Amino acid sequence: MDLDLKDKVIMIAAASQGIGYGIAEAAAREGARLSLCSRSREKIEQAAATLRDQFGVDARGYVCDAGDNNDIQGWAASTLKEFGGVQGLVVNAGGPPPGGFDSFDDADWNRAFNLTLMSAVRMIRGVLPGMRRQRHGSILTLTSSSIKEPIDNLLLSNVFRSGVVSLVKTLSNEVADYGIRVNNLVPGRIDTQRVQTVDAMNAEKKGITVQEQRQQQWHTIPLGRYGSIQDMGNAAVFLLSDAAAYITGATLVVDGGKTRAVF
Repeated sequence: MDLDLKDKVIMIAAASQGIGYGIAEAAAREGARLSLCSRSREKIEQAAATLRDQFGVDARGYVCDAGDNNDIQGWAASTLKEFGGVQGLVVNAGGPPPGGFDSFDDADWNRAFNLTLMSAVRMIRGVLPGMRRQRHGSILTLTSSSIKEPIDNLLLSNVFRSGVVSLVKTLSNEVADYGIRVNNLVPGRIDTQRVQTVDAMNAEKKGITVQEQRQQQWHTIPLGRYGSIQDMGNAAVFLLSDAAAYITGATLVVDGGKTRAVF
């Protein structure tokens, strides 16, 4: 299937590694032009260079902290100035810290609000006027399986990621007349560096090997394995492309069947 992403400009946040990089790699394979951001200048410039060398695409790295409004505005403005327009946006950010209700004060709630919910609002705000003018565009937010099944000890993430899904569903109706689609992508247990670190920590606590810990997790996933960043990238570029032209306001779960919720 030709996804027709060649030379389309796609902004991808938190793209230096993990799922964000997997999406950037899949988009580069389709010939897209990429505006990538991360908090680390060294890592994002290296990621962009790797994609340029491997796929021969126009990939550029920018420094942006998803919790900082000025950074987001700067990334969007630089992208529009240097690329001339944006056809796709991937909203992505690291999650807020773990903890239960008594763990957090107002400052913690405000930081999580800015990082998880307002980062989505601000990134979308940065590209929406141009997408309205061109009467075309695709916006994709990366969220969490907690929107289906709240995760213990992740109160802040549970609350604000659910807010992102409500934002997407509401906005998808508002901008449909402009030919703009807005969707959510939910990862399951994806084999990223973060998951590998968590597995190592849990294995140490249990007094078992990392491989044994991973096997225990595989047994909870009907397809019997962790997902890869390539799995996420393939799903993301489909939703970003016109191959998904009749999909908006939707939430696609990429988890090997792990989530047990019906809807």
